[in-house]
Amino acid sequence: MTEVSETVSPPAREPRVRGSFDWHGLRADLRGAIPDASLALIATGLIYWLLYARVANGTSPSIVIMPHLNDPNELWMYWMCQAFGWSALLWAYITVIFGLLRSGPRPRWRWLPPARIEKWHRTTSLTTIGLMFLHAAFFFGDQMRDNLTRWGTGRSLWTAFVDVFVPGGYATGTGRVAILLGLLALYLAIPLSLAFYLRHRTGSRMWVALHRFVIVVYVLSVWHTLLYGTNVWFDGTFRTLVWALQMPIAGLLLVRLLAPARPRERLRLRGHPLPVTVRLAGRLAVVATLLGLLAVIVTGTDGGRDPEDLGGSSPAVWPERWIIWAGLLALTLVLVAVVLRLRPGTGAGTPETPSPSRRGRGAPADLSERP
Repeated sequence: MTEVSETVSPPAREPRVRGSFDWHGLRADLRGAIPDASLALIATGLIYWLLYARVANGTSPSIVIMPHLNDPNELWMYWMCQAFGWSALLWAYITVIFGLLRSGPRPRWRWLPPARIEKWHRTTSLTTIGLMFLHAAFFFGDQMRDNLTRWGTGRSLWTAFVDVFVPGGYATGTGRVAILLGLLALYLAIPLSLAFYLRHRTGSRMWVALHRFVIVVYVLSVWHTLLYGTNVWFDGTFRTLVWALQMPIAGLLLVRLLAPARPRERLRLRGHPLPVTVRLAGRLAVVATLLGLLAVIVTGTDGGRDPEDLGGSSPAVWPERWIIWAGLLALTLVLVAVVLRLRPGTGAGTPETPSPSRRGRGAPADLSERP
């Protein structure tokens, strides 16, 4: 989400202290997330049932790779982990679409006003974080189950914690890279999404700038799935479909960059060289991504494994972990630069005052449209 809205209570009941965390707004959004979180749990249950059925009847591609997973009753936590992973990816897809719709050209549908899109984006974002955490939690439970067959409780608990929740802790197989990517997605999602509720301290421009990097979380999540999701391990129709579903996201992102809702984000070639270069590079990168996705779909060369030759000619996992760590360092430096550039007091990130015409409980004040 790249537009600002905030809830302003009536003055008589609102001793809001600027600079504090917006607990009132967070509680309101958590209540608003109950319907779509309930729908997400239903979707997770349906996905679990499908995974369970495929394992039970022997048609799951996962048991081709790991035959020991063929007992869905004993390994129910593993399959629940898989189900939550897929529902988390689905909800991440939905919330990214809402965010791009909100910050790009405004839909002209009267039944879908910007305030409603924004609300749905916030609530689905919170649901996505919850699903991601449950995905990791059930993986932790399955690791504990497996560890307890070999070690005592203390060692089992510590090993499972390191493998599941410490970036870089999982040290074997494809998980060396895939789990690292998934954990980075989870740990980046929390501050970048919750930055909205600190906007009174940081100013609207800073949280908007930080929140743009949430697209990195989505990219890491898809990457994690394509590397480690055993249901998309092999070349085939479903794996190609996962790649193809990224085309609408990339297309909406390109439209959002070409026609942003805020006039100041438009590409003006006569502006300052640095922002012009960054904005032009971003647009070219998205165009290259669209062409790359199209090439993958057309050629079928999507990094999948050959089920007949898992240990032979199948492509190696890419990249090496040091490349991921280097990328994280670069992202961190960019985020620090954004914070320093837009921090309150520099003239660029000063908190803005809600429009008095919008006062009233639950009324969103769109602060980001000011040039």
